[in-house]
Amino acid sequence: MKVFCGRANPTTGSVEWLAEDENYDYHQEIARSCYADMLHDKDRNLKYYQGIRAAVSRVKERGEKAIVLDIGTGTGLLSMMAVTAGADFCYAIEVFTPMAIAAVKIVEKNGFSDKIKVINKHSTEVTVGPDGDMQCRANILITELFDTELIGEGALPSYEHAHKYLVQEGCEAVPHRARVYAQLVESKRMWSWNKLFPVHVQAEDVEKIIVFPSEIENCPGVPSVYDIQLNQVPRSDFTVLSDVMTMFSVDFSKQVNSSSTYYTAKLDPIKSGMAQVILSWWDVDMDPSGMIKCTMAPYWVQPTSNDVQWRDHWMQCVYFLPNEEPVLQGENVYLTAYRDEYSVWYKLQKARNEEDKKDAYVGSPLCSCQAHLLWNRPRFGELNDQNRTNQYIQALMTVLEKDSICLCISDGSLLPLLAQYLGAEQVFTVENSAVSHCLMEKIFKANHVGDKIKIIEKRPELLTASDLEDKKVSVLIGEPFFTTSLLPWHNLYFLYARTAVAAHLTNGVTVLPQSASLYMMVVEFKDLWRIRSPCGTCEGFDVHIMDDMIKNSLNFRESKEAEPHPLWEYPCKSLSDPQEVMTFDFRLTVPQQTLSTDGSVNLLRTGKSHGAVLWMEYHLTADISVSTGLVQISDEKGSCQWNPHCKQAVYFFSSALEPETLTDLPSAITYAINFNPKTGEIAMSFKPLS
Repeated sequence: MKVFCGRANPTTGSVEWLAEDENYDYHQEIARSCYADMLHDKDRNLKYYQGIRAAVSRVKERGEKAIVLDIGTGTGLLSMMAVTAGADFCYAIEVFTPMAIAAVKIVEKNGFSDKIKVINKHSTEVTVGPDGDMQCRANILITELFDTELIGEGALPSYEHAHKYLVQEGCEAVPHRARVYAQLVESKRMWSWNKLFPVHVQAEDVEKIIVFPSEIENCPGVPSVYDIQLNQVPRSDFTVLSDVMTMFSVDFSKQVNSSSTYYTAKLDPIKSGMAQVILSWWDVDMDPSGMIKCTMAPYWVQPTSNDVQWRDHWMQCVYFLPNEEPVLQGENVYLTAYRDEYSVWYKLQKARNEEDKKDAYVGSPLCSCQAHLLWNRPRFGELNDQNRTNQYIQALMTVLEKDSICLCISDGSLLPLLAQYLGAEQVFTVENSAVSHCLMEKIFKANHVGDKIKIIEKRPELLTASDLEDKKVSVLIGEPFFTTSLLPWHNLYFLYARTAVAAHLTNGVTVLPQSASLYMMVVEFKDLWRIRSPCGTCEGFDVHIMDDMIKNSLNFRESKEAEPHPLWEYPCKSLSDPQEVMTFDFRLTVPQQTLSTDGSVNLLRTGKSHGAVLWMEYHLTADISVSTGLVQISDEKGSCQWNPHCKQAVYFFSSALEPETLTDLPSAITYAINFNPKTGEIAMSFKPLS
């Protein structure tokens, strides 16, 4: 049976109703899950196994039966570990129905059906008693309910409920406890992900500066944590201002309180500087003694960099202080971590007086300036990239005349300001939303050009001559950047918008960028391949059923599509040269026919061809280009540097992810790529050649 799904097409800008298979959502959920990543996390699995063995042994030593409650069982892996360790019975809770069905099959295949009962419910709906889901309360509680922030997946309320209704008082818990750590740092790079810096514009030997309203400067930002692979941030990008501090801990073997609260630590800065960012991570003790520890600590905290386990399901946290604060070495300050059921945020104070203590709890930060609602953290970084801005300035200086009538089509762009500063006679800018309209109006007013740049809150196809004051546009500009874009080519919406406003352009209109090229390169990933690689067996347990389920869902559609990843966080080496595979001319309207290209790329370096990376390069003028992908190949080994402000598209080669084929290294990769102008979609296929 087919079902109709409505979606906004990010490339064409149109709203479409598509007939999808009734299982479409199910397959998407499975295909994009992190189960493979977790099963490949050797350190996690080993530490859980050790902790479970120890917990079962302690219960047995007391002469009790070991009854296990496993909340969020997933594949059933931890329950199977428990039975193997000697547990008498396990209740394995899994709320996601497809996963629960898979767990039943995996448990059966491994021969544990008589000792593991999979319950397809949320743990808060589980009942205990003769007619309940569980015959009795458990005396061992095993969970894996954590995310990068520790509590973001609802671990605290789940533990709170379990201790009240599902487990015995004084039960064993694996993990036994968790600790959340924080470190105060100064970092211009990280601060640029949350605040806007002045932009310098050199025009006719006079430097002008774009400034931003004070409400943006004073805005605390959005409450969500920025979770990234901190292990890919070099030490030169931040200055440590404090030692690592334990902000709070949770003992999972006792009653847990999920109510909002706060924790304050006195901090003695080890260096003077501007306190801007809190870096945070957590670890768990799998046993009461703390001998079995699993940590998310970044490389500079670990004894050696070789001790760092790669994982993508648990990373590290970046929290932005509401405002930067100067701190002096040796002068105490107080750092407070606030939390509710699902999130954490921080505040730094110079001193704690009685008034602070009376009303110490502070609610989570809320954006009041609208900039943090319109732009994500990478976009802030992009707007703060002066080198990138300089390329647009140089390009605009070559195309603008004193009588230029400019129209900008991009979401929340500074290009209208640049065009006005560089001497355009009239500047119009199209904003698709009330939020972007309001924000850009504030920015223009802060720079005293509110009356010189006209904001038009309309979709491009609805533009009228009166909107443009009956003037024809001589220069059409765009970065292009659109908030709805996920994959690099989604910003080709600029081509569709350019086509929609064709009637309002002069015959000799200048378009910036004048064209765009789609590039591709074959790479070997250091670790990212694991998120799509079958596991086979995990700690001796057969999980092929899980592999097959993910593969079937990927084959449903996802395996034929590229997926977005910020590759500055995921090291890889190039196996081929970058190759331009398709070009889009913005000086022309949307083509009527499908654009197709095929060919092959030779592999110049030895390695496992995990996939192809694709990105767009925008040619602002004939000799000025901006890349959204590869910045450079930095050494003979093929190490890649990527644009840190954009996500690149990754198309995984399924054949390269199968362990048994990794020894058969191809000499080239053939490709076929098609652009459908009606849908704006790019379809691709790749095949290795021996």
